[in-house]
Amino acid sequence: MKLTVKDAARLLNVSEKSVYRWIKEGVIPAYQINDQYRFNRAELLEWATSRKIAVSPEIFSEPEGGDTQPPTLTEALRVGGVYYRIGGTDKATVLHAIVDTMKLPEEVDREFLYKVLLAREALGSTGIGDGIAIPHVRNPIVLHLSRPMVTLSFLDRPVDFGALDGQPVSTLFTFISPTVRAHLHLLSRLGFVLQNPEFKKAITRQAARDEILETLARVEATVAPRPATGGDKPISAGTTSIG
Repeated sequence: MKLTVKDAARLLNVSEKSVYRWIKEGVIPAYQINDQYRFNRAELLEWATSRKIAVSPEIFSEPEGGDTQPPTLTEALRVGGVYYRIGGTDKATVLHAIVDTMKLPEEVDREFLYKVLLAREALGSTGIGDGIAIPHVRNPIVLHLSRPMVTLSFLDRPVDFGALDGQPVSTLFTFISPTVRAHLHLLSRLGFVLQNPEFKKAITRQAARDEILETLARVEATVAPRPATGGDKPISAGTTSIG
């Protein structure tokens, strides 16, 4: 979905003037089409997450229709798993180690997935600051998985990921989603839960898997509920800060 400047301003809770200023400064991902600027929703959300931008609750609404409820972040993490002491000395070797560890269907070409993740990093680091990165494929449907999964990996030693704040990365949430809708849904929820001190503390000290999942479930329960089938809109209250 291509968003206008007005759309972007509404989702980011800022004025259109601020959006144009960011475009001029070259800091926000934007595309110029026939003398007008357009934004990709996924890229805008990723940018807001890395820049600690306070976003409108509307960002949590689903941009695409469908009768199937997207999973919670907790459900996706249960599928993807939590892993500790992942090896690697740089971004490339870390991503390779993570792909080798992930619980993927047998038909998934792991080497291809690794190359796609690496190519995404070449476009701009997925390091969002505070030692955390969210590597993901640029096209969420590239693997044709039946359900989205999120894998949490704790590295044996931090590595330079080119994050915006310059801090090395030791914690990675790897997203593999079958649809853009699921990708956006999970990314927005991760941005929300990372603001919670209890969950952030559990991640920082690399708590046990069960503790992380239990903490995540409690925190995620405070997010606006998933939309019901049939097109009902999610209920939100107030402004949610991502970052």
